Amino acid sequence: MLSQTEIFDLMQGTLWVTFLVCLPVLAAALIVGLAIGLFQALTSVQEMTLTFVPKLGAILVTYWIAMGFMTGTLTAFWHDRVLPAIAGAR
Repeated sequence: MLSQTEIFDLMQGTLWVTFLVCLPVLAAALIVGLAIGLFQALTSVQEMTLTFVPKLGAILVTYWIAMGFMTGTLTAFWHDRVLPAIAGAR
């Protein structure tokens, strides 16, 4: 049986891994969104699809590039932290 401290430590690790896995995609969306917002402010072009389509494209490209990092991080966390916690809980 896992102690309360071990459960909280596992939850903290889970939140950290979630942050690391989401960071590349969210950073790309933020950077592209800021660049397009600046472009719209400078040119007075207020088109809704101008923000959506490039941001979606940047998210897809970033996800494709970072997929190896995301998979490796999640797999390492599963093998190093989650499986030993499950095996120790029996």
